[in-house]
Amino acid sequence: MRAKTIICDIDGVILTHLNAGMHSQLLDNPIALKGSVEKLSEWDRLGYNIILLTGRRESSRKLTETYLEKLGIFYDQLVMGVGGGSRILINDRKPNSQENTAFAVNLTRNEGLKDVKL
Repeated sequence: MRAKTIICDIDGVILTHLNAGMHSQLLDNPIALKGSVEKLSEWDRLGYNIILLTGRRESSRKLTETYLEKLGIFYDQLVMGVGGGSRILINDRKPNSQENTAFAVNLTRNEGLKDVKL
């Protein structure tokens, strides 16, 4: 069985979304949501590929990376500048299989990852 790939938003899923604009989001100290750091660490231990996704501008990459590092959040890739509209994952099924290979989990903002089951 191949390792899963987790694509996870940052603000409102891993870190508290402040609803006060991106300027405030970047300048205030980040607050990790309950269970999110632990869940990401669990997935990392399981060998999952972790891709973090954010609407934050590319110009805020270094600051975002610093915050994530200080919180002990490890990931494989950080994709910046993804707009706030709907995000749609499109994937193929493996040959000779009808098993789905793409899934989505929608969370209530600022609830964190603690109860996510994969």
